[in-house]
Amino acid sequence: MLKRPDIPLTPTAAPAPPVERLVIGRPVAEAAEMLPRIFNLCRSAQEVAARLCFDLPLPEGWRAHLAGDIARDHALKLAVMLPARLGQTPLPLPQNAAGYPQALWGAEDGLSSAEGFERFLRGGHGIAPAMQAVDQLFGRDASCDPLPSVNMTTMAQIAPLENSVAARHLDHPVMQHVAQTRGRGPVWRLLARALDLATALANRLPDPVIVGQAVRVPAARGLYTVEAAQQDGRVAAFRRVTPTDHLLAPGGVMAQSLARLPRDKHGLAPLLVEILDPCRPVTVTGGAPHA
Repeated sequence: MLKRPDIPLTPTAAPAPPVERLVIGRPVAEAAEMLPRIFNLCRSAQEVAARLCFDLPLPEGWRAHLAGDIARDHALKLAVMLPARLGQTPLPLPQNAAGYPQALWGAEDGLSSAEGFERFLRGGHGIAPAMQAVDQLFGRDASCDPLPSVNMTTMAQIAPLENSVAARHLDHPVMQHVAQTRGRGPVWRLLARALDLATALANRLPDPVIVGQAVRVPAARGLYTVEAAQQDGRVAAFRRVTPTDHLLAPGGVMAQSLARLPRDKHGLAPLLVEILDPCRPVTVTGGAPHA
């Protein structure tokens, strides 16, 4: 009996909402208020980007709101959603976000050195059991080649770029250690999320950047870009590029990660997609044939 060849795992994303059609022609203030309500994710990032694009004043306390949104998103993914997906008990999160580090990785920071990180994984505190489970499931599998980090020139291009929270922490010694020992795979990306949570709590997120009619704003998945123009107080042009657009670009992080998942681990594809965290539903097709 001939053995049927494997069909490569292929991601297919749900279509992006028709944002341009929804906002073009509207008063700019109305559009800026509408966007965060249309997209429940990254509300603060979208509000900041839209207001900067349309030359509208930013709300008081916007930096704290943006950092709080990002920290909360990271904490929920690491402490609640990931353990539940792995069949583990979710962690109770403190009401005050300042308590997230103690709850997630403890007083002795396991994120500061390679040795500390390996001790942390074995210690069983906070998110260590979930990260250790992911480490054991994937190892070096589902690792992505180093990709160019998104920058001011490429931020509006749909191309295979590293536009994730990992791009904000490439020089961190523990990120470099994990890249060397496990590749740029699931553990590397979860570590980046933990580091970014700490960065948000310390108010050290990158500032929004304006180049011409484009604005780049930090968000929970990477850098969010909006290009817009107005005429007579109404939106004349609008385009947004999200971290998910770069994640799902042909040859990008999602495609590479799925392609490098071995045949006997194709069943881990849904977990891999969840860790990569696109903001739109993604269906994976192909894989090892059934007998």
